[in-house]
Amino acid sequence: MKVVYGASASPFVRKVLVALKIKELPYEQIQQMPFTGDTDYMKLNPLGKIPTLQEGDLVICDSTVICEYLEDSCPEPALYPSDPADKARARWYEELGGTRVAELAAGIFFQRFMRPMVLKQEADEELVEKIIANRLPPILDYLESQVPESGFVFGDFMLADLGLMSPFVNAAYAGYEPDAARWPRFNDFIRRVKVHPVVDEVLRAEAAMLGLS
Repeated sequence: MKVVYGASASPFVRKVLVALKIKELPYEQIQQMPFTGDTDYMKLNPLGKIPTLQEGDLVICDSTVICEYLEDSCPEPALYPSDPADKARARWYEELGGTRVAELAAGIFFQRFMRPMVLKQEADEELVEKIIANRLPPILDYLESQVPESGFVFGDFMLADLGLMSPFVNAAYAGYEPDAARWPRFNDFIRRVKVHPVVDEVLRAEAAMLGLS
C-alpha cells in the first residue's frame, strides 16, 4: 500500500493525490504538516517538506519526483504527453506552477487564511496587495497567453493543467481569484480544471478536511 504523508491543503500534496486517483492506485493518506520538526517524519524526509510517498521500503520525497515515479511504474493513464517537445512544455508548466505561481498564491493564503485562522494573527494586507497588484499580474498575463480557449493544454487532462491551476485553489481559500475581465481565458481554464471529476473529488475532500464544505 502506498502511503502519502502531507496536509491536504498543500498544492504539492494535492498533485500527488490527483495523480494516484487518475491512475486508480490505492493509497492511504497521513495528514502531516511541513516543517514541524517531527523527528519521526524527518527520518523519512530530512527536509521536513511535504509530500512524501512511502511504499514498503521505498521512500520518495518531492511531488514532482513522486509523480514521475508513478508515471514510470504505471504508465497509463498518462500524466505527461508522449511527444518530447510537449513533455518539455508540460514539465515547464509544472515547474512554473510549483515555484513562482505557488509562491505568490501561498503568500496570499498564508496572510489571509493561515495567520488569522491558525496563528491567530492579523494578516499583512500591505504585503497581500503588493502580491495582487504588482507581482501576480505579469505571471497571469503569461498564463493567459498559454492556456487554450477550451479543453486542456495537451488535449487530455494532465498534471500540467493541475500544476497551473492548483495554487489558485489556495488563493481562493483566502478570498482571491484572478480578475475575470482581465484574464478571462485563464479564469475559464481554472474552472475547467476544478470540475474535472478527479480534481473535483480531491477538492471536495480537501474542503471537508478544512471545514469549508
